[in-house]
Amino acid sequence: MEGLLEDIKENTERTARNTDPKSSFYILVSTNKSRIVTKYNPLIQLDKSRKHEMALVNLETYYSFPNIDATNNNFRYSPNAGTSWSDINVPEGCYEVADINEYLQRIMKENGHHDDTNETAPITLEPNTNTLKSVLKIAEPYRVDLTPENSIRTVLGFESRVYANGYNESENIVNIMNVTSLRVTSDVIASSYANGSTENVIYSFFPNVGPGFKIIEVPTNLIYLPVTLDTISRIETKLTDQNGKLVNLRGEDLAIRFHIREV
Repeated sequence: MEGLLEDIKENTERTARNTDPKSSFYILVSTNKSRIVTKYNPLIQLDKSRKHEMALVNLETYYSFPNIDATNNNFRYSPNAGTSWSDINVPEGCYEVADINEYLQRIMKENGHHDDTNETAPITLEPNTNTLKSVLKIAEPYRVDLTPENSIRTVLGFESRVYANGYNESENIVNIMNVTSLRVTSDVIASSYANGSTENVIYSFFPNVGPGFKIIEVPTNLIYLPVTLDTISRIETKLTDQNGKLVNLRGEDLAIRFHIREV
């Protein structure tokens, strides 16, 4: 009889704990950079007798991160078989192969390196949609030097060397989309696993819009991860690519909303 009473008491207490109202609240962090450090005063105090967990509720920003920047924007060519060289630095932005070719054609024409009589360009760049590579068509006596450290070769799939006249197809597949996944990290959650290593990734996705459009990401199913702190004085949030590199937002606003709840 005594054992039965103990079981009833334990079940009653468990039911009371499960039916107690659980506290929860939202946290909004925002800035125009991909690393957000938010300090709280007063501090966020969590009930030490309870466990807490956090999930990303929504994220808003613009698809502004470039595939061409100062690290890979150089196109060097020679109009006289290597006697002299001209450098074209493609402005930072989001480009397709055709866009890069259009810019190169315009600058070469401004430099006087264009056949005005036949309206043809001595150097053209185009994609090969069958092989997923890019093609440089170079007329004699022009040359293209893709050896500079910040050469555009890394986007177009070419090796680090000088290319002569004729039909030149890149040795590698075009890497026009350098960001294949976006990750949101937070330093107040327990580590998750990414490619076999532990990281504070709370959410990962890829935008369903193209460059220039607004990204509004709202998870269908919220994934909660344990919060490791009882007192939160600051939260560091990052938006990175698939390699953990901070995404270049180019000054566009980023807003992320989290939900913290008692377990």
